[in-house]
Amino acid sequence: MMWWYGNNGVGGWGFPLMMIGNVLFWVVIIIGLIALIRYLGRGDRTTSGTTLRRTPEELLAERFARGEIDEPEYRQRLDTLHHGPRPYVQP
Repeated sequence: MMWWYGNNGVGGWGFPLMMIGNVLFWVVIIIGLIALIRYLGRGDRTTSGTTLRRTPEELLAERFARGEIDEPEYRQRLDTLHHGPRPYVQP
């Protein structure tokens, strides 16, 4: 144990620096594992990190499939999406 006080060892700061290094090592490992789990479990996201966005046509078809809108309304809204709004004519 003589080397703790001599020039051959790590000096007086050696033990605290080893403890800090050990703690930092485990913090980096834990953060890396958390980042890996979040990356692998992110579901329907693309590789850039953004969620996939559905087109207006897909959303409209989904509403039609759920029965929220009927076929004439679906066709009208689909035409509006493709050609722009039609002027309103009073009957």
